[in-house]
Amino acid sequence: MRNNLLIGAVGLAALLLTMQDRGYGQVGRGGAQGNQAPPSAKAAAPFDATGYWVSVITNNWRFRMVPPAKGDYAGIPISVAGKKIADAWDPARDEAAGNQCKYYGAASIMYQPARLHITWQDDNTLRMDIDAGTQARVFQFGNRTTAHGRPTWQGSSVAVWEARRANAGRGNNAGRGNNAAPAARYLKVTTTNMLPGYLRKNGVPYGEGTVLTEYYDLFQERDGTTMLIVTAVVQDSVNLEQRYIVISHFKKEPDGAKWDPTPCSARW
Repeated sequence: MRNNLLIGAVGLAALLLTMQDRGYGQVGRGGAQGNQAPPSAKAAAPFDATGYWVSVITNNWRFRMVPPAKGDYAGIPISVAGKKIADAWDPARDEAAGNQCKYYGAASIMYQPARLHITWQDDNTLRMDIDAGTQARVFQFGNRTTAHGRPTWQGSSVAVWEARRANAGRGNNAGRGNNAAPAARYLKVTTTNMLPGYLRKNGVPYGEGTVLTEYYDLFQERDGTTMLIVTAVVQDSVNLEQRYIVISHFKKEPDGAKWDPTPCSARW
């Protein structure tokens, strides 16, 4: 089952990336009629992501479960500038500077062994608490743009429910042009304004100008297991030679009995 899940997720990632810049959101594209207000993000959600989730490490186990050795950049399209920073990595220096959370920023935290607790903070704000590093992410829906205030580890995230392009022009919508938008199927989150951090715990860097684009999809297994698949695309023109793409899997848990917030660590 795990191999089939991973193959399906990789195919999904390829499909999502082909439409990354096209925008097929449900709200704002034919959603509201006349003076009727569009539904809130909570009401328009194509699936319920709330609850507790635990990461399932199905790929790159050795990089994700055990901090790799200094200089181990396998799988990351690191640039010459990025390698220079990574080669100078010193966890003791990060600790002395109070930067133990450099590997717990938005661009890397979803790839760690962790548990999530997802809730609606309000009708247009989705909150994700993460026990690894005791971090919290906030996804803002609506006609908003990313903030340009003080950078933080988790940055500023703008979210939208979107539809796969492949659905457009099919079924009852075929031949009707663009008047009928396809139904939203997944969550797209764009995050900027992040503090510089690490893509890998051994100092592989991402910078302050990094843009993180994530796609969240929900799948139901035949045995009733609910899986949340997160495809993350990291773009950093300074420290990376090309986009860095990773896929993370999370399994729904019945409750928060195993919830275990832990502090950031520069070493483990």
